[in-house]
Amino acid sequence: MTRIAAVRPALPPYRYQQAELTEAFAAMCLPNGRGTALLRRLHANAGVSTRHLALPIEQYGVLKDFGAANDAWIATAVELGTEAVAGAVADAGLELSDVDVLMFTTVTGVAAPSIDARVAMRLGLRDDIKRMPLFGLGCVAGAAGIARMHDYLLAWPKQVAVLLSVELCSLTLQRDDSTLPNLVGGALFGDGAAAVVLTGSEHPLAAGPSVLATRSRLYPDSERVMGWDVGSGGFRIVLGADVPEVVRKYLGGDVERFLADQGLTVPDIGTWVSHPGGPKVLEAVAETLDLRPGALDLTWKSLAAVGNLSSSSVLHVLGDTMALHPSGKGLLLAMGPGFCSELVLLEWS
Repeated sequence: MTRIAAVRPALPPYRYQQAELTEAFAAMCLPNGRGTALLRRLHANAGVSTRHLALPIEQYGVLKDFGAANDAWIATAVELGTEAVAGAVADAGLELSDVDVLMFTTVTGVAAPSIDARVAMRLGLRDDIKRMPLFGLGCVAGAAGIARMHDYLLAWPKQVAVLLSVELCSLTLQRDDSTLPNLVGGALFGDGAAAVVLTGSEHPLAAGPSVLATRSRLYPDSERVMGWDVGSGGFRIVLGADVPEVVRKYLGGDVERFLADQGLTVPDIGTWVSHPGGPKVLEAVAETLDLRPGALDLTWKSLAAVGNLSSSSVLHVLGDTMALHPSGKGLLLAMGPGFCSELVLLEWS
């Protein structure tokens, strides 16, 4: 079985209280004051206490265009990615030369060469390393990345795989957009990264939870539920108000069928590792799965501490979960653009 040997989160050094970000957002995006009351209400109800930003807050007002924002994204992504990968490999008790494949996922910036290539060269990874840059899965990509690395390691069971996620959501800020999706996004999303080290079943390192099975689901007629519209100003958020209802419509049945195929039911899952989409999404997850009180506490704590980090978030929650050394079965889950979901069945020994 594939093992998750280590998870290392990485956060930019610029940390702000939610109230500070509310006022800065209002000054940049609502200069005439219209909509400020709604903005403050959204920020207050987002379940977020603090967030980290890629840049000092005063620098966002002088980013002149998408090119400048993307240049800042590349520089910060390389720094955070290098920190996360080096830390995760060390935490796993491995050397950088042990890494056979590196997958990189993001949905908040673009680069060619991709960030994984730049991180590999910065760290001196082997020149025969296999690289898999992945763009567009958004919030679901942390879970999907683990699932796809598991698929790879089934074919190459002696190898070591690293998944790197870097999401710098603040650098997608649209200062000319006072629509509700931009206001909600500005209330929820933060910046961060995470790296996960996975080993195949025949690797001599046998530590960490096992990946038992995975499942992907793509939902019909859901392209405008979540995503980006990309234009001259960069990434403009698409965020439908119906995300919680999509979760209620599909997730419960998906989880039940997935677990049934493994001879399990929802009560058999002792540990839940969920992406923190936002308060209404988390409430929908708990409701549709009929989870016990407190099952998503680590996810709620992550949302409060760093906000929604898109694909990096579920990996932060996974790291927090592993630090508690649980036992038995667990389910890691996330949802994102498509609209889609990804389920990963885990087992702690």
